[in-house]
Amino acid sequence: MAAKDYYELLGVSPSAGEADIKRAYRRLAKKHHPDRNPNDPAAETRFKEIQEAYDVLSDKNKRAAYDHFGHPGGDAHGPRAADFAGTGWSGPGSAEGFGGGMNLDDLRDLFENFGAGPVGDVFERFTHGPRPTRRRTQRPSPTRGQDMEHRVNMSFEQAVHGATFEIDLRLATATGTTTQTLSVRIPPGVRDGQRIRLRGKGQPGLNGGPPGDLYVICQARPHRYFKRQDDDLYVEVPVSIAEATLGAKVEVPSLEGRTTVTIPPGTASGTKLRLKDRGVHNTAKKTRGHQYVVIKIVPPGRIEAHQEQALREMLADNPRKDLHW
Repeated sequence: MAAKDYYELLGVSPSAGEADIKRAYRRLAKKHHPDRNPNDPAAETRFKEIQEAYDVLSDKNKRAAYDHFGHPGGDAHGPRAADFAGTGWSGPGSAEGFGGGMNLDDLRDLFENFGAGPVGDVFERFTHGPRPTRRRTQRPSPTRGQDMEHRVNMSFEQAVHGATFEIDLRLATATGTTTQTLSVRIPPGVRDGQRIRLRGKGQPGLNGGPPGDLYVICQARPHRYFKRQDDDLYVEVPVSIAEATLGAKVEVPSLEGRTTVTIPPGTASGTKLRLKDRGVHNTAKKTRGHQYVVIKIVPPGRIEAHQEQALREMLADNPRKDLHW
């Protein structure tokens, strides 16, 4: 670096105090710092000159030697470098000449203003350039396989008693798709629309990830005379006027086949007669519902004259007489 006037470099007078020199240095260092001028080689040179000037003028001994002898190394007519021995002076380009006399707090304040990080990192970037960035090869992370759904159509009896079904699944592979046949056991008592979860039977995972789940959706067809409400069964049983009036024993259907139910005398239409524990098995609760026989009185389609006479005599018994309508 050519010999230059350090006071002129910092833009201060030779009589400037320490505070003035520090303010001038900070202002110029910020302006010409290489981090703020990455594509300007002249800025880096200017920054070094400013740093060298401040290194001398901020140190009392070095400044006194500079004021007395001039620039270190001099010229053909200037002082010899030996004249500076013992003053702590170092010429341009030496390790001590770069920041050797600068206070560490000054450096920290300066580089924190730049957001440049620790002082050691800044000097390393300044003298050796930015550190090379290593690119890490990221391995694909394991991914869980997708869940699948499959609908199974079944009869009312299969839903109530349980059944086994063979279903075909299309699964994705690295080269395309493949078909897999799976045997699925439907437990007794499933409801229409119920979803059964089979863990790990869905699409395979990627990069070592776990497989998804398979959801079997049960679709049960209605029965021609049984109706289901939760785990209870209802069956409507038609009876004659005489059976309802006098009482009778009639056969009714059940899940186990035909059974006999007793109709008490004077049973009204709509009466529910319970058959305990004749409903649907609930495997989760380990219970069983009931069956209800719903009485429906059916009048005769054709009657004889004597039957008509008997019925007319029964009209005298008005079931609405106590309602006070």
